[in-house]
Amino acid sequence: MWTPTPFPDDLLQTQAAFNATYAASHRRDTIALRRRLLRLSVRLWWHPYWNTAHSVPAARTQLRQLARTGEAARAA
Repeated sequence: MWTPTPFPDDLLQTQAAFNATYAASHRRDTIALRRRLLRLSVRLWWHPYWNTAHSVPAARTQLRQLARTGEAARAA
């Protein structure tokens, strides 16, 4: 079941992609995965949502947690 979050869908999807790429980078040591991590981290860091967030550090933590729980729910 989908529950609304305070985060835009593209931001949540980018965080989930970052998590998946980070996990894959431990299995294979490739330059392509590192470059993808860099691109995704830039997109996460400079997303326009952070201009409107009340507490950016807390919101970034919540985003990472939501992305992780979403990945766990999809894997189950």
